Amino acid sequence: MENRKTITVLVILISIVSAFTTITGIFSEDGPGKYQYESIRGKVVTIYGQGVYEHMSADVAIQGIAQDYITLFIGIPLLLFSLFSARRGSLRGRFLLAGTLGYFLVTFLFYTTMAMYNIMFLAFVSLLAFSFFALLTTLFSFNTDSLPGMFSARTPVRFAGGFLIFTTISIALLWLSIIVPPLIDGSVYPDSLDHYTTLIVQGMDLGLLLPIAFVSALLLIRRRPLGYLFAPTYLVFLSILMTALTAKIIAMALNGVNVVPAVFIIPVFNILSLICVIILLKNINMNISNK
Repeated sequence: MENRKTITVLVILISIVSAFTTITGIFSEDGPGKYQYESIRGKVVTIYGQGVYEHMSADVAIQGIAQDYITLFIGIPLLLFSLFSARRGSLRGRFLLAGTLGYFLVTFLFYTTMAMYNIMFLAFVSLLAFSFFALLTTLFSFNTDSLPGMFSARTPVRFAGGFLIFTTISIALLWLSIIVPPLIDGSVYPDSLDHYTTLIVQGMDLGLLLPIAFVSALLLIRRRPLGYLFAPTYLVFLSILMTALTAKIIAMALNGVNVVPAVFIIPVFNILSLICVIILLKNINMNISNK
């Protein structure tokens, strides 16, 4: 793997700083506790009122803490394991590393843009920068043109690509079902907007992440070199993200929030994304190196 020293330094920095931010997010408790707040749009929002996420709405803060657990106990160990594997020359390890770095990039992109300003802001910004350059460097380390030959001819690209397309369309329709009705009835602002300035998650998904997934899936189905690079990487990222979403749903349910139908949908997507990752990585020819 080219630039292994640079990637190693960045991964170590990500592991240390993200461990600090997640532990702080999980265990910080200072603050008055929950209280009611009227937003600029006149909506009364329940604010969490504790710790790092004290100025966020209660439902979203609970989700942030749940994701902190996943980042700390799954994301960081997987990041270090995949770095060790990639440094030993494993192509599977390099895909795991790229996908896990994608998870850290997207996670701290959201934390930087959506989390109400707090003492962790510079840490979030640093993690965003570290993960961006680590992911970019890792992706550039692949010999893209030779990737189709790294996979078995029997690799079920239609299954993996079809799942990505189905997931992309499903999530897009979900977000549009939140955004479009208020535009039609004239109320404009979705109820889930709470006291935030805009719909960050929906905007990033519709404008960036879902198009990347859709194009990656099409390229994989057509067996194009870039499809073999981006689709496995995205599926690794998606499997970790869906694990975090599953944890969020559990946390919300434990706090009395109605999580139907997400409680049935997200875990299924989580399992299917993991199956796709396993299938694709198992079909890598271990006797051929990609340099």
